[in-house]
Amino acid sequence: MPDRAPQPVERQLPTEEARDLVALVRDIVQREIAPQAAEQEDAGHFPREVFTLLSEAGLLGLPYDSEFGGGDQPYEVYLQVLEELASARLTVGLGVSVHSLACHALAGYGTKEQQAEHLPAMLGGGLLGAYCLSEPSSGSDAASLRTKAVRDGADWVITGTKAWITHGGLADFYTVLARTGGEGARGITAFLVPGDAEGLTPAAPEKKMGMKGSPTAQLHFDGVRVPDARRIGEEGQGFAIALSALDSGRLGIAACAIGVAQAALDEALSYATGRQQFGRPIADFQGLRFMLADMATQIEAGRALYLAAARLRDAGRPFSRQAAMAKLFCTDAAMKVTTDAVQVLGGYGYTADFPVERYMREAKVLQIVEGTNQIQRMVIARHLAGPETR
Repeated sequence: MPDRAPQPVERQLPTEEARDLVALVRDIVQREIAPQAAEQEDAGHFPREVFTLLSEAGLLGLPYDSEFGGGDQPYEVYLQVLEELASARLTVGLGVSVHSLACHALAGYGTKEQQAEHLPAMLGGGLLGAYCLSEPSSGSDAASLRTKAVRDGADWVITGTKAWITHGGLADFYTVLARTGGEGARGITAFLVPGDAEGLTPAAPEKKMGMKGSPTAQLHFDGVRVPDARRIGEEGQGFAIALSALDSGRLGIAACAIGVAQAALDEALSYATGRQQFGRPIADFQGLRFMLADMATQIEAGRALYLAAARLRDAGRPFSRQAAMAKLFCTDAAMKVTTDAVQVLGGYGYTADFPVERYMREAKVLQIVEGTNQIQRMVIARHLAGPETR
């Protein structure tokens, strides 16, 4: 059996413009991202220069309105761009997803004046964003957050600590959820905080299993003063804004997961068709052939699931349940596919000489971020059977 080089994913794209867009992304991936991915991840290098390039190419604001510098692309196109980026380097794909998440509140709930003032720079001006919801003591129970914002004349003064912030310490702006009222979800408000705000200090980045090139850090807010003009939405509306953002963000994670899984399958297939044992390629052996078939099937199923959810979103229909299903299935599939890819490569798969061990380490975090997969099951079950009885 001849060595079989991986082929680009055959994508169902709605327009010629979308096909040109994906072609542009593949060109950037091949020239600027993939060749340095392994070395930079190993060194813990964050590729800010790549995000600058993506911004210049119009790829950091794809799902947003062109009136403010966005790309006017439907989510089904945007997510496939994320998948292409994540397949080359998850630090980049996930970073674009997080940036988009950070823009969601202002784009969806800001006033026209706020949008005109801030969105052009956020979507296409070279800025990089981050999203601040989680805290050291409030992860899955996000409504119990303790960071406070207290009104002081025309300003708000924010005090507290946010945790697990992707781009923490590097972002140019942060969408921050803080408590302005009583306990629970109704006491939370959203703010747009500049990255260089006085009193905002990042902790040292977390030392992680994977995604070493993507900084994750706590942020300390020590009396950070923000004008009321940077409050997004109404007072007390912040948690609803956060949930809306997370529904879309979960689709971004699902697409990134399929990108990582596709990269692992491509590597496994290339290795299995080229590696000779007992006088023939190991891909000739049924045990491995079936494993590769299962990997490909999980990837195709996950891609179909996240695209179905995206098309619901594009049509303006409810998609929260389908987003949770996509995040759950795609990230679990990525964990399984990357683990199997390591197995296909055998001892070589366990070494850093091949990228599959990195893919496996990266896939793990996708089962955790944007709501753990246990939370996704709770969300799905609530849609099916109603809220839990107390």
